[in-house]
Amino acid sequence: QVQLGESGGGLVQAGGSLRLSCAASGLTFSNYVTGWFRQAPGKEREFVAAISRTGTDYADAVTGRFTVSRDNAMKMVYLQMNSLKPEDTAVYYCAATSGLFIVTKPSRYAYWGQGTQVTVSS
Repeated sequence: QVQLGESGGGLVQAGGSLRLSCAASGLTFSNYVTGWFRQAPGKEREFVAAISRTGTDYADAVTGRFTVSRDNAMKMVYLQMNSLKPEDTAVYYCAATSGLFIVTKPSRYAYWGQGTQVTVSS
């Protein structure tokens, strides 16, 4: 049974940083694409970043500010978020799907965590 669990969310002032973590179990980590998505109130869930054996990808809104990484041995995925803006406020979700090549549509991901709230104050 695949399980994903996020941690590290919280309240931060604009310009600050947070590091989100996602612990995975029940899967061969290196054979999966792992992604981060976010959903703000009243908005659709949107792609933030993803990492696989073939590389990384980022949404335009976070490029240069966020960095995704993972530890295959520990089955951990991280999202380092710097220069945070109020518009980054959302629930952030970790997701995983089998494969080598990154996909950005939420519907392509089979497994999801419960989410962690990130709030950026102005």
